[in-house]
Amino acid sequence: MHELSLCQAIAGVVKPYADGRHVDVVRVRIGALRQVVPESLSFCWTLVRDFEDMPDAELELEFVAAEVHCRSCGRRSTVASQWCLLCPLCESGDVEVLRGDEFLVTSLDVS
Repeated sequence: MHELSLCQAIAGVVKPYADGRHVDVVRVRIGALRQVVPESLSFCWTLVRDFEDMPDAELELEFVAAEVHCRSCGRRSTVASQWCLLCPLCESGDVEVLRGDEFLVTSLDVS
């Protein structure tokens, strides 16, 4: 379960920015290609936040669909499957990933 290590990484980013203040909300943007299971991530966050002394910190997730630019047909398309990066229009594998590989803490609320 790599979600636990992802939550530890999130906490590692949040703690220095919180600078000892109470953390209320942590917002994270996750691309579809990251293969994160939202329920597992949320569960692991409850474990990590308690260990990192952020017991009330809620995790808000924003998911980003995978989008590719096909070098063969020149079109931009949303990719339905995270397991197969083919152009959904011409089925070429010669694609550039434009979105969907994100994993970043976008903001946090502290008090």
